[in-house]
Amino acid sequence: MDPDPGKLGRTVIDNLMSGLSTALTPENLLWCFVGVLAGTVIGLLPGLGSSTGVAVLLPLTLGFEPVTALIMLAGIYYGAQYGGTITSVLISTPGEASSVATTLDGYQMAKRGRAGAALSIAAIGSFVAAIASLLLLSALAPLFAGFALNFGPAENLAVIILGMATIVSFSGDSRAKGFAMAGLGLLLATVGIDAATAESRFTFGSMNLLGGIPFVEVMIGLFAVGEVLYQLRVGESAPIRAGFRDLMITRTELRRSGGPIMRGSLIGFLLGCLPGAGSTLASFMAYGVEKRVSKHRGEFGKGAIEGVAAPESANNSAANANFIPTLALGIPGGATTAILLGALLVYGVQPGPLMFENQPDLVWGLLASFFIGNLILLVLNLPLAPLFAQMLRIPYAYMYPLIICTSFVGAYSIDNSLYSVWIVFVFGVIGYFMKLYDLPIAPLVLGLVLGPLFEKALVQTSALGDGSFALVGQSPIAVGILVLAAALAAGPSAVSAVRGRRRTADVGSAAPVGGRNDSEEER
Repeated sequence: MDPDPGKLGRTVIDNLMSGLSTALTPENLLWCFVGVLAGTVIGLLPGLGSSTGVAVLLPLTLGFEPVTALIMLAGIYYGAQYGGTITSVLISTPGEASSVATTLDGYQMAKRGRAGAALSIAAIGSFVAAIASLLLLSALAPLFAGFALNFGPAENLAVIILGMATIVSFSGDSRAKGFAMAGLGLLLATVGIDAATAESRFTFGSMNLLGGIPFVEVMIGLFAVGEVLYQLRVGESAPIRAGFRDLMITRTELRRSGGPIMRGSLIGFLLGCLPGAGSTLASFMAYGVEKRVSKHRGEFGKGAIEGVAAPESANNSAANANFIPTLALGIPGGATTAILLGALLVYGVQPGPLMFENQPDLVWGLLASFFIGNLILLVLNLPLAPLFAQMLRIPYAYMYPLIICTSFVGAYSIDNSLYSVWIVFVFGVIGYFMKLYDLPIAPLVLGLVLGPLFEKALVQTSALGDGSFALVGQSPIAVGILVLAAALAAGPSAVSAVRGRRRTADVGSAAPVGGRNDSEEER
C-alpha cells in the first residue's frame, strides 16, 4: 500500500521541526558558528581543504555530544568549500578539485572588476542549494538510500563515463586539444599502484610516487603558479581598479543566475547521493550542462555569471547529499564524509539503514544544522564579498609574491614534505606553457581526478564479469547513463550540423533560380 502523501509530508515536517529544536540549542548554535568560521578560514589556505580541516579538528570534538560534534565538523565541511571559492575567484587558486569549475569564470570576472558579484552569487547559490538539498534530503533520503544500493561497479563506471563526457564543455575552441589534455590527465592518473595487480607503475623507483600524483598540488601549480608566471610574461602591470558599486551584484546578474542555481542544485543532489561520486563530478557536470543550455554560452570562460552560479550550487548541494549514503548506507560519499564516517564510529554511532529510526535526534539535528550553518555563511559572507574583492586593489608587485608564497606554504602543509612543493613548481611551469599555447587546463584536472575512479570501476566490473564487461549492457541503469553520456558528447556537433544544414537551406531557398532575378534579365 502506498504511503499517504499528506502523512508523509507531516512526517517530514515533524522530523525537521524536531531537528531544528536540537540544532537551535545555544551550545549547538555556538559550535555550528565556530565550525563554519573555521571552515572558511581553512578553505582560504590553499592545500588544506575540508578533509584536512575535519581530520585536524576531529580530536577537539571527542568530549562533545555526538550531535554537537557532527554539527561542528559538518560546518567545517561546507564552510571550507566557500573559503576555497574565495581564493578560486580572487587569485585563481582552487583549494579542492570541486572548485576548479568555479575558477574558469570566477577569476575572469575578478579580472574584469566583478569579483564581488562572483563571490556574492557563490554565497547565494550555495545557500539556495543548501535549502533545496535539505528539503530533498528530508523527503527522499530513505528512497535515495535504497536506490543507491542498486549502484554497483557497472553503474559507477557508467556515471564516471558520463562525467568524462563533460570534457567537451571545457575544450574551448578546439575539442582535439580538450581530449588531448584529458588523455594526459588520465595518463598521469596511472602513476602509482596498479588497481588490479597492486604493483607499482611508472614510479621510476620513487617512494613518493607510489601514492600517485596528488591532484591538490597539481591544481595549485596549474592555476595559481601558472597564472602568475603567465601574467609576468604578458606584463600585467596595474591592479584592478573597480569602485565599490562595481563590486556589487546587479539585478540582471541575479536574474541570469536563477536557472543555473536551480539546475546546479538538482544535478549536485542527484550525483551527491551516489557513493563515491562526490562534489567534484557534480560541479563539472553542472558547468557543462549550463554551457549547453545558456543563452550566453559565448561568455563562458570569459566571465559568465552562470559559470559561477551553477558549479557552486552543485558543489554545495552534492556536499549535503553526500550524507545520504554516509548515514543511510554507511558508505562515504567523498573524502570528507569518509572522515565523518570514522567520527561516527568513534562516537559509538553505527551508520546504516536503521540509523534514521534508532538515532532520529542526531540525524535530523545534523540535517537541520545545514540550514542554520548555510544561513550563517550567507550572513557572514554576502556583506563581506565586496570587501574580499578589495584584495584585488593590492599592486601586483605585492600580490604575486604573496600568491606564490601562499601556494608553496599550502602545498608544504599537506604532507609536511618538500615533495609537494616540487610538484607545485613543476606543474606551475606546465601551467604556464599551457596558458601560453592556449591549451585548456580543466580537462587535464578532470582526467586526473576521474582516472583512479575510472580504473577502479573498470577493474571491479571486469572482475565481476570474469574478464567481460557484459555486466554494463545487462544493467538498464548503466545503459541509460551511457546513452545520456553519448548524447552529451555528441550534442554540440549534432546541433552545429543541424544549424549548418538550416543555414544552407535558407540560403538555397533565398537564391533565385539560374542565379539571376527577373529585373536583371530585363536590364
